[in-house]
Amino acid sequence: MNEVSVAAEGLIVKTTALTGMRLLTDPILNKGTAFTEAERDAFELHGLLPPTIGTLDEQVSRRLQVLRAFETDIERYAFLRDLQDTNETLFFALLVQNIEELLPIVYTPTVGAGCQQFSRLFRKPRGLFLSYSHRDRIEQILANPRFDDVAVIVVTDGERILGLGDQGAGGMGIPIGKLALYTGCGGIHPTTTLPIILDVGTDNPECLADPLYVGWRHERVRGQDYDDFIERFVAAVVKRWPHVLLQWEDFAKNNATRLLERYRDRLCTFNDDVQGTAAVATGTLLAAITVTGVPLTQQRIAVMGAGSAGCGIASLILQAMIEAGLPQDEAAKRFFMVDRDGLLVEGMDSLAPFQLPFLQPKNVADGWSVDHPDRIALLDVVKNAKPTVLIGVSGQAGAFSEPIVRAMAEINARPILFPLSNPTSRAEATPDDLEAWTSGKAVIGTGSPFPPLTRNGVKFKVDQTNNSYIFPGVGLGVIAVGAKRVSDQMFMAAAKALAAESPARDNPDKTLLPPVTALREVSVAVALAVAIQAHKEGLTDVAIDDIEGLIRAMVWHPAYVAYHRVDGTDP
Repeated sequence: MNEVSVAAEGLIVKTTALTGMRLLTDPILNKGTAFTEAERDAFELHGLLPPTIGTLDEQVSRRLQVLRAFETDIERYAFLRDLQDTNETLFFALLVQNIEELLPIVYTPTVGAGCQQFSRLFRKPRGLFLSYSHRDRIEQILANPRFDDVAVIVVTDGERILGLGDQGAGGMGIPIGKLALYTGCGGIHPTTTLPIILDVGTDNPECLADPLYVGWRHERVRGQDYDDFIERFVAAVVKRWPHVLLQWEDFAKNNATRLLERYRDRLCTFNDDVQGTAAVATGTLLAAITVTGVPLTQQRIAVMGAGSAGCGIASLILQAMIEAGLPQDEAAKRFFMVDRDGLLVEGMDSLAPFQLPFLQPKNVADGWSVDHPDRIALLDVVKNAKPTVLIGVSGQAGAFSEPIVRAMAEINARPILFPLSNPTSRAEATPDDLEAWTSGKAVIGTGSPFPPLTRNGVKFKVDQTNNSYIFPGVGLGVIAVGAKRVSDQMFMAAAKALAAESPARDNPDKTLLPPVTALREVSVAVALAVAIQAHKEGLTDVAIDDIEGLIRAMVWHPAYVAYHRVDGTDP
């Protein structure tokens, strides 16, 4: 039978019929050396474990010593993945207690290398690999009773993994990593999470030529066949879990926004690259303007990378400007979206629908001094449009060149510079360069972790403008109150909640974002704001007075509990 939890004399007791090696190889139930003497008697564990009975804290200390002894982060990543597949309580206790050290290993930037080497690192199955070749079996696969408790799914098709591009089935590392943060940062119980890769093939020649590649060895399915496969998947998910939260992750820009729009009113869903990135960037910007002293209504935003992420960021900041008092048409003029073909202007070919609200007039550059009138580059935009904020989501390392950054510093007393692309190798600029090129004037936020800067002889932490500040709290709030849908206003509420937690609000010399060590508290604050917004929009039936209690009660803290053996056969 499946394990269940019961209350006994104020304690939580898990009941299970698993014994011996079957119990020790179940990552949810395994406690390793922490099984008590009585549990070893009851579950036939004597001889399978060394005689000393340990504690969770001792196990954490032991694993931490092993982890730190490795020479490379990819070795640490592989070690943590094995630990997660062996003992989830220990894995999450280690993560929660050492979140600042382990976040860059569990997720960005190391997860990028984990995806690239996924086939070589593959040891134990986790989540679901839904292959196009098995499209007729999706409902059957999802029907397995082990997935009965699923409350949140993260799904990718592996086509746009971070700034690395098509990783095929290796993209599974992203849903696994994201859901580890749902639990580690948001407290969502690991048994309710499900990572999924939609394996529709790959156009990455290295994957197709790799004899060890674990995915479907086929060129990527596109067009109507792709859309039909996605429809089969969504229909099966809605049938299996009518109230599940589904997060789309790392889909290519031509699919990300259109899939979100197609399904956002059909199930409780969001795209973290579009909406989560927008919320963390907006929240960090709202914190940054308390440092620069320039009101939101006077900001001018240049975005390098006009894909779904860049336009998602622009859309949420635009909405924040409107809420701050700017008319929509005037606010829209304050955005300058730059892509591979230069500044987006009216009349350009091959524009995506989500880019249309941010087109500048075709004659915007009349009177500007530009190097190539047929392609207005980012440097041209900075020199002539004089933005106050520069955001990078291009995946192009070095896109914020020295001339561009120095021009920003000449225009602004405190330029706001957010090179948000990750992994680290794809960042538009490094904090050290931004610091040097602006003579220490820049207000900086990065997508991946960087070492501290030194300002006036004092170490100054670089803000990691990472989605982990947003999506775990969004998920916690949505699930706690059973929200029917995820709205854009819920992400606005999340952004404002994050800004409200900024240390810079009280002291402009402090960081824009709370420390990573406070991510669990931040997630609760974001969850509360999201749930209250859901209540305002009529997207939950939960009473307003019950919201905070439901959220706090849902936060799982990794700890071992007592086990009681029952008779039966595990299905």
